[in-house]
Amino acid sequence: MSVLVVGMSHKSAPVAVLEQVARDSEGALKLIRDVFDIEHVVEATVLSTCNRIEVFAEVDRFHGSVEAISRLILSSSSDADDLLVPHLYVHYDDAAVSHLFHVASGLDSMVVGESQILGQAREALRVGQEAATVGPALNSLFQQALRVGKRAHAETDIDRAGPSLVASALEEASAHLGRSTGLRALVVGAGSMASLSVATLARNGAASIVVANRTPRKAERLAEQYAGRAVSLDAVPAELGGIDVLISCTGATGVVLDVDTLRAARASDPLVIIDLALPRDVAPEVGDEPGVKLINLEVLAADLDRNGERAEVAGVRTIVAEELSAFLSARRSASVTPTVVALRTMATGVVDAELERLSGRLPGLDDAARAEIEQAVRRVADKLLHQPTVRVKELANETGAVSYATALAELFALDPDAVEAVTRVDGV
Repeated sequence: MSVLVVGMSHKSAPVAVLEQVARDSEGALKLIRDVFDIEHVVEATVLSTCNRIEVFAEVDRFHGSVEAISRLILSSSSDADDLLVPHLYVHYDDAAVSHLFHVASGLDSMVVGESQILGQAREALRVGQEAATVGPALNSLFQQALRVGKRAHAETDIDRAGPSLVASALEEASAHLGRSTGLRALVVGAGSMASLSVATLARNGAASIVVANRTPRKAERLAEQYAGRAVSLDAVPAELGGIDVLISCTGATGVVLDVDTLRAARASDPLVIIDLALPRDVAPEVGDEPGVKLINLEVLAADLDRNGERAEVAGVRTIVAEELSAFLSARRSASVTPTVVALRTMATGVVDAELERLSGRLPGLDDAARAEIEQAVRRVADKLLHQPTVRVKELANETGAVSYATALAELFALDPDAVEAVTRVDGV
């Protein structure tokens, strides 16, 4: 079994392509279940954020799984697959582990070092567990990735490299408006990104915060935490005339704000609109309106690429490399454990059978002699097996295509069912 990742992110595709394959929470859950139904997939979950969608799967066959998963990811798009396939990336086995560790530590984020990805990875694990599509392999992998991410933030200054997309967008908004405090803000949405937006606005000294959402109670709960005001989604046009900043981050599948709505509702004051949704909430043409600055994921990606990599990232890369080496070493050692256990079980069976045969041939043997013979035979078997089983675990960590566990099973003619039985019990 091996881990397979098939995905698309801000690094491999423009926003216009990403929004075609984006899923809301229900869509992500359906994708997980569809992937899990693929013949060669044993475990599955989906990591879906505002700038990536990735399928993580434990598979017993590479090629058939890649093709089937790719088709499912692209199934929500109306464009031909051959136009979208070049934007997909594939990571397999060790490379898949490395990719998730980089993602969880914030190294693969649009804003390098942002910590929100940890919560999103945790959510991907939770959803897969609740859907009963995550088993021991992905559970172990994601749990370790979460620990890597936590260590990165605890032991380095990676947070300084970029706290969030929201903070980066608000920095740009402040530059356009000429001030960073006293802003009148409207946040559309009430999910995790909206919560982060409201918290960042409050921390930066916003003069007023209005939260709009399709579900009024969610908007009320979020607004109450920061002394804000909640309105229904229908009230958004009426609020546009009295704000400086609009942040939209809903899970809608269509445009939330178009040019006509903006023209009919806004005053002549400068207005910054931050669109953090995927698919986009705000029609791109809105950015062409006089006095309006539109900051969306495309704009943020371009700005962040120009900023380059911060020095804090080096420490995180070192942590990821250490954790990756340790995890892969432990996984390779664990992979030979079922074979070693099956070998020792076989040896014990041979010893037991020979002792039974000896007992039949020498019925007059006294108990003390019988115990001494049994101890000697078992000690010989243990000594003969000790070095091969120690070496096979050491060799499993060396690079190369040789499967020493397979070689051991072949040399001793181990029953494949016995090895598989140990694998199922130990979850390795």
